[in-house]
Amino acid sequence: MKRLFDIIASSLALILLSPVIAITAYFIHKKLGSPVLFRQVRPGLKGKPFEMIKFRTMKDAVDKNGHSLPDSERLTPFGMKLRSTSLDELPGLWNVLKGDMSLVGPRPLLMQYLPLYNQDQSRRHDVRPGVTGWAQINGRNAIGWNEKFKFDVWYVDNQSLLLDIKILYLTVFKIFKKENVEHDVAEELARFKGTDL
Repeated sequence: MKRLFDIIASSLALILLSPVIAITAYFIHKKLGSPVLFRQVRPGLKGKPFEMIKFRTMKDAVDKNGHSLPDSERLTPFGMKLRSTSLDELPGLWNVLKGDMSLVGPRPLLMQYLPLYNQDQSRRHDVRPGVTGWAQINGRNAIGWNEKFKFDVWYVDNQSLLLDIKILYLTVFKIFKKENVEHDVAEELARFKGTDL
């Protein structure tokens, strides 16, 4: 039922939101240039790698030696606006339709985090990663890594179609209410360094 729901809901969302997706892509191209999409390999179900796509939110800026500047210096006010409204996540609906992701589940993080999880934290990969999740509606970037992972594992143990619908509703509600969407750049971009096992 969850996979069927994902297919139907992501298909409808891609159709209904196609004007928003097109307009967002236009402004990204105008303000940040090409490419419009950001692609990165992330761990999916059971840690299997997949290519996640999002709208690009950072500019290509390098230092005098040609090395990329830190993320905090490349993230523009326009990019922050895309993130705070979650418009940058819209291309992820294609990942959902393909089966790499679900609409609801633990957020897909970086591949290099896989060996850093303790046994309990690694259970977040027992389900498909999601565009939104239980941790996102319970603090998003305002909570620390350990708390996020506890919310992720709680979702794994309590997932249901009704819970998914509740999370999707609360996600939309919080975006429009701008709850838990204003945050410090450094906090959002902080890397997970592991916890005591």
